[in-house]
Amino acid sequence: MKQEYGASQIQVLEGLEAVRKRPGMYIGSTGPRGLHHLVYEVVDNSIDEALQGYCSEIYVAINEDGSILVKDNGRGIPVEVHPQTGRSTLETVLTVLHAGGKFGGGGYKVSGGLHGVGVSVVNALSKWLVAEISRNGKVYRQTYEKGIPVSELEVVGESTHTGTVTSFMPDATIFEEIDFKYEVLEHRLRELSFLNKGIKIVFEDKREDSLKKKEFHYLGGLVEYVKYLNKARTGIHEDIIYIDKQVKDCVVELAMQYTDGYSENIYSFANNISTHEGGTHLAGFKAAITKTINEYAKRNKLLKESEPNLIGEDIREGLTAVVSVKLSEPQFEGQTKTKLGNTEMRGIVDSITVEELGSFLEENPTTARIVVDKGLRAQRAREAAKRARELTRRKSVLESTSLPGKLADCAEKDPSKSEIFLVEGDSAGGSAKQGRDRHSQAILPLRGKILNVEKSRLDKILASEEIKNMITAYGCGVGNDFDIEKARYHKIVIMTDADVDGAHIRTLLLTFFFRYMRPLIDNGYVYAAQPPLYKVKKQKKEHYVYSDEELNTLLEEIGRTGVELQRYKGLGEMNAEQLWDTTMNPETRTLLQVTVEDAAVADEVFSMLMGDKVAPRKEFIEENARYVRNLDI
Repeated sequence: MKQEYGASQIQVLEGLEAVRKRPGMYIGSTGPRGLHHLVYEVVDNSIDEALQGYCSEIYVAINEDGSILVKDNGRGIPVEVHPQTGRSTLETVLTVLHAGGKFGGGGYKVSGGLHGVGVSVVNALSKWLVAEISRNGKVYRQTYEKGIPVSELEVVGESTHTGTVTSFMPDATIFEEIDFKYEVLEHRLRELSFLNKGIKIVFEDKREDSLKKKEFHYLGGLVEYVKYLNKARTGIHEDIIYIDKQVKDCVVELAMQYTDGYSENIYSFANNISTHEGGTHLAGFKAAITKTINEYAKRNKLLKESEPNLIGEDIREGLTAVVSVKLSEPQFEGQTKTKLGNTEMRGIVDSITVEELGSFLEENPTTARIVVDKGLRAQRAREAAKRARELTRRKSVLESTSLPGKLADCAEKDPSKSEIFLVEGDSAGGSAKQGRDRHSQAILPLRGKILNVEKSRLDKILASEEIKNMITAYGCGVGNDFDIEKARYHKIVIMTDADVDGAHIRTLLLTFFFRYMRPLIDNGYVYAAQPPLYKVKKQKKEHYVYSDEELNTLLEEIGRTGVELQRYKGLGEMNAEQLWDTTMNPETRTLLQVTVEDAAVADEVFSMLMGDKVAPRKEFIEENARYVRNLDI
C-alpha cells in the first residue's frame, strides 16, 4: 500500500526541539568544538554588556562536577513580562530562538557571537541550567532541564548589585564527551580580554585533578596582545604602533610590531570573532600598509624613484599585527563563516590605516627607517629565492627525471590514492622501501634533522638539500608559489623514531609545513605515524603495543611470567615485515592526522619551541614537566 504524502507527513520542529534534533546546525558539532562553543555563547552575552559599558568583570569556572558557571556584573537579564510572549523576559531569552538584545530593537549596537544563536541553544543542549539574576534590588532564580523550565521564576533574596549568573551542565546524550579543556577556554578568554581592553576576566578550574586559577586584565588591549604574541620573538623596534579610531558606528583598532623573524603573523577579528579566512577589513589593512610604507620610502629617498616598489610580501615579513573591527551589522562569509564580507569595511580600515600609520612614520623616523630596511632586505631575499627556485626548475627540466633520486615513488598516479612516508634515517628507509605497498606508497628517506625554518629565510631554506627533495617530491611548490591542486600525494606521513630525536625531527617538519606549506595541514594531508613502543612475545605469540598503558593492560591479560619484552628505540630495529604490519599497513596501523584548531595558538607554540628566545621555552618546560609520562634519556 502506498503511503499518503500530505501535510501530516511534514514535521514542524518548534523552537528548542529543533536544536536538540539537529545540534550541529546551531553549534557546529557535538564534539569538543561544539561543547566549548556553549561556554562562548554565555560569555558573549556578558561581553555584549561590557561593549555597552555596563559590565567590567566576568568570572568563569569549571565546577567540581564538570559543569560551567559564568557570572558578570552587568545589568542582569530583564525579568519583567515580555509583551510578545506573555512570559518573563528571562524565560523568553532562554527558550525562544533568536530572542535577545542582538536582534534589532536597539538593545545592542554591536554584539559578538558567531552564530548569534544565543543562550537558548545552550539551554536546549543542557541536562540542567540555572539562571540567577540580580536586578531591582532582588535576586531571581529559575531552573531548566533540557530547555524546559522546571520551576517558576522566583525571588530568592535581596541584592545591592546587578548581574547575571548562569550555571549549566551539557547533556551527555547530545555530546560525545563532557570534558572541558582548560587550555582551550583559557585561550579564548585571554583573547576576549585583549580584544575588549579594560575588562577583567577571572577563570578558575575547580576540578580535583586540575586546580587552576588565572586572571586576565589588559588595560592596553591590542598593544598587550601584540606583546604577548611576540614574547617568544625579538621586536626590532620598541614602540608598538597602535591605532584606535571610530568612524560612524564602526570602531577600528589595530596594533603592529616588526620582529627579526621571517614569517608574517596577522590576526583579524570582527566583533570579537576570529576571522580565520580574513575578509574586507584585512584586505584594507594590507593594502594600506603596502601603500603607506612605499610612499614614505620614496618620499624620504630610502627607495629610489627608479627602483621597483616593495610588494606586500616584503612589507609584511616579520610583522605581528592584530586588526579588530566592531560594527553593527557584520556579514560573515566563507566556508566556515569566518570571513568578513562587509564591503564598506575595506575602505574604512584602509583610510584610517593610511592616515594614522603615515603620521606615525613621519613622527618616528628611527622606527620608520627600521621598518623600510626590513622590507628592503626581504625584497633582496625574495629575489634570491626566486633565482634559487628558477635554478631548481631549470635543473629539473635538464635532468632525465625531475624527482629526487632518494625517492622511491609509487605506481599510482591518482593523488587521492597515493601516500608518501617521510622516514628518518637510511636504515629505516630501507626497511620501509622493502615493506611498503609499491602501488600506493612512496618513501622519502631523510638524512638527520632538517633545517629549522623558524630561524631561516626562504632563500636559505631553498638551499637545503632535504627540503628541496621534499618540495620536488610533493610537486605543489612552496610559500607564495604553493598550489594544493598540484599535490602528488594526499597523505604525507611523518614516520620517525619513538624517542626524543624522532619527536624533534617531527617538530622541525611540522614547522616547515606550518610556515611554508600551510594548506597541506588545512586540507588534512599531513599525518604522524605511530610506530609501536614494545614487542611482547610469549609462547611464540607476538604482540605490538603502542604505549605504557597498553603494555600494562596486555601483561595483566597474558600474565607477566615467561614474557620476552623488546623496547623499540628506532624504526631501524624492525625488519620490513614488522614495519609493514605495525606502522604502514592501512588495515592495522594508527595514523594521527595533524590539524590546526587555532592558528594563533599554533603560531605561538612554534615560535616558542623553535625560535631564538630561551626564556619562554624554559617557562613552557617548567609548566609542563609534570605531564611528562615517558622521556628517553
